[in-house]
Amino acid sequence: MSGNAPKNDGLDALATALAASRNERLAAVDPEAASEALRLLSERREDLLAERTRALNRLHALLRDLLPGGVARTLSAERAARILRSIRPKGASARLRRRLASEIFRDVRTLDRKIADLNGRIEAEVEASGTTQIFGIGPILAARIIATVGDVGRFPTKGHFASYSGTAPLEASSGEALRHRLLLAGNRHLNYALHMVAVCQARSDARGGAYYRKKIDEGKSRKEALRCLKRRISVAVFRSLVADSQAPSSSAA
Repeated sequence: MSGNAPKNDGLDALATALAASRNERLAAVDPEAASEALRLLSERREDLLAERTRALNRLHALLRDLLPGGVARTLSAERAARILRSIRPKGASARLRRRLASEIFRDVRTLDRKIADLNGRIEAEVEASGTTQIFGIGPILAARIIATVGDVGRFPTKGHFASYSGTAPLEASSGEALRHRLLLAGNRHLNYALHMVAVCQARSDARGGAYYRKKIDEGKSRKEALRCLKRRISVAVFRSLVADSQAPSSSAA
């Protein structure tokens, strides 16, 4: 709204809908696409992981009150099980805390089984989709990428894909120092997935690590070198997704 007129969400929504309806480049949403199944499974997995983290935090708080000296900040399910077996509570409050801790521990184990089952389903879906084969991209990251990208055909070029993923460099030079920074816009979920791949390649992959070190030798900071590697991975992922979408097995599916 312009001027001093009060904000009207209804009018804003209507204006947005009208603008969208006249845009002939909008991508159609296919609820039966493989990417939609991966999106649903990935979101469910993230919900379960968040629930498991909350449960472990509650369990940590109870065990901290039960043990003299408290419990280490990092608590795994296996360590929690050992601690629970060693506790001999004295007093009604302590016995209640231990009983609640045991219940929460069982919840954690149930969540572990659900997450493991989802991992298997996601891996099967990713394998069926004929997804990208790039070092550092396992089934979970691949599922996140495919689910977020959807139809890769909506990106005309690798540059459009880089803008969407937030890996397109922007010049940020000062004086004679030629510098670039990454575009802060774009899809943060996809950007995070590519960041994780870049970190993995920089540490463990021969080609990715060599490229990362080469950029550092050229005078770039570690952060800048990682950004360069991330952009390179973005291009590789885009090309792989395009190739997968054009493969006979993909079209037959």
